[in-house]
Amino acid sequence: MTTVRPETSRPPVKAWFTPGLMGLHVLGVVAVVFCVLMGLWQMGVYDSRQHDEQADKREVPRVALTDLWTPDTPFTRDLNHRPVTVEGSFAPADEQIWVTPKELDGRDGAWLLAPLQVAGGDTLLVVRGWSSETGAFPDVPAGRVVVEAVLEPGEPAEAGARSFDPGERTIGAVRIPSLINEVPYDLYSGFAISTDAATAGSLDLVPPPQPDDVSWTVGLKNLAYAMQWWVFGLFAAFMWWRMCTETIAARPAKVT
Repeated sequence: MTTVRPETSRPPVKAWFTPGLMGLHVLGVVAVVFCVLMGLWQMGVYDSRQHDEQADKREVPRVALTDLWTPDTPFTRDLNHRPVTVEGSFAPADEQIWVTPKELDGRDGAWLLAPLQVAGGDTLLVVRGWSSETGAFPDVPAGRVVVEAVLEPGEPAEAGARSFDPGERTIGAVRIPSLINEVPYDLYSGFAISTDAATAGSLDLVPPPQPDDVSWTVGLKNLAYAMQWWVFGLFAAFMWWRMCTETIAARPAKVT
């Protein structure tokens, strides 16, 4: 009796390793590996562009405040985290303000906010540093000073945050609209965090926030190329599988 192997039966494993298919296997592996490596290379280029853009944001040159901004103009995006030098004189020590609560390295405390009068009598609120305790204000640096600082927008008003207490001179956040009515100066619409140890005195310096993460669209072309190479890899794998199965199916049925 003659038996013909049905076409729908699964071919044995050894059918995939015949001499006629080995070259196809090698070609398929090379094509898939090549596409994967090219995709990884493009992802590396994308990551490099992201890091370069982040570095460019952090390496902004320090400029004089008065060359960059005036109190009559709003706080714009390009001012955020901008390093500046501010020349002026601090207002009397009793006009400083505690901003609380503020954490530093997991410890509760407060920022010390001091009005710094710059050219023309305009005033920038400067965070001199952080203290674990509030109470009597430390003395301010005397005379004309030059302070290195980083500009920040005013902090938002959060639910439950403390309003300004004129007796203890405390507030829950650096809210410029609230403080305009509490200090007798023409304030800038943002504030600054000092990075100058001499300005901080006995206080701990407050680390300024890092620049915002760059947009994921920076280097988008390279990201698209990486996705494209990986799609090519999937297509190569599919074509390898299809060509192998069609080659095996096209072989003459084994007669027993």
